Amino acid sequence: MRARRAIAFAFAAFFLAACQANAPAPSRRYVALVSKTTTNAFWKYVYAGANVAATEYNLALTMDGPENEKNYVAQNKLVEKAVADGAEAIVFSAIDYNASAKTIQEAVKKGVKIIVIDSDVNSDQVSCRIGTDNYAAGCMAAKAAMGCEEGVLNIGIVNIDKNTENGQQREQGFRDEIAKDMRVAMVQTVNAMEGEEEALEKTKQLLLDYPGINVLVGLNEWTGLGISDAVEELGLAEKTLVVAFDNNVRCIRRLESGEVDALIVQNSFAMGYLGIESAYKLLKGGTLPERINTDITLITRENMYDEDCQKVLFMFD
Repeated sequence: MRARRAIAFAFAAFFLAACQANAPAPSRRYVALVSKTTTNAFWKYVYAGANVAATEYNLALTMDGPENEKNYVAQNKLVEKAVADGAEAIVFSAIDYNASAKTIQEAVKKGVKIIVIDSDVNSDQVSCRIGTDNYAAGCMAAKAAMGCEEGVLNIGIVNIDKNTENGQQREQGFRDEIAKDMRVAMVQTVNAMEGEEEALEKTKQLLLDYPGINVLVGLNEWTGLGISDAVEELGLAEKTLVVAFDNNVRCIRRLESGEVDALIVQNSFAMGYLGIESAYKLLKGGTLPERINTDITLITRENMYDEDCQKVLFMFD
């Protein structure tokens, strides 16, 4: 894949790019990427992939998002700003499935092409949806949880906002798959919308309320960090099987040391790259499929040193 050949350039380009650039020069087609946030590793990889594609296709690109994955109002304003600045296409990941629907519809009415990556929005005007098959990712997380050696499985799920479509699909996939295991006695869910610190506190409260929990699952990057923080802080690594999402370096270290037992790693670089590439194709008059699924990989301590898994965990090395 061309994106992989340009990985080294992507890493440098990401850190040199101005995510809040001024309106681009008129000599190039202008595409805006509006993400759910700008702060975590997942979105940094998305931005890196987007930068590679923008350079390859000679597109003017701006990238921005709110400070956290709760502020859909700020995210909608960023979409409106991109439209006002002349964006011909917007690559978008919705914080709230319904709350951004009107903003996206208004952008389409003004002739802007919309491509969704990662997290969907409630609109039938999206040209293409690109990202993880979230239901399948939830099923993969459940299969990892089934590796628990305990006779009875008491499961705690720490999910993201109830209105975020990808988190809900992951939980549904997890619940449907885990229901096949007759050892499951309990599945309890809490939602952490603010970030890692809230996920930590919600996990600790969940363990206090249900002390028999022996499996913890975090369904995105920061919830995975929160549950692994709790396990480390409470000294529960030997008693609790932990499944987390994405390749944050702290979770990778905890996979190695034992606080995390499995990682479901998404290809966020590909989401960014394919999002911008798809925008280019639309602006050139091409057609796109309704859906493009990007890879997911289950990483455990048993396979984390395999060459292919190392490439997934450390995509910039």
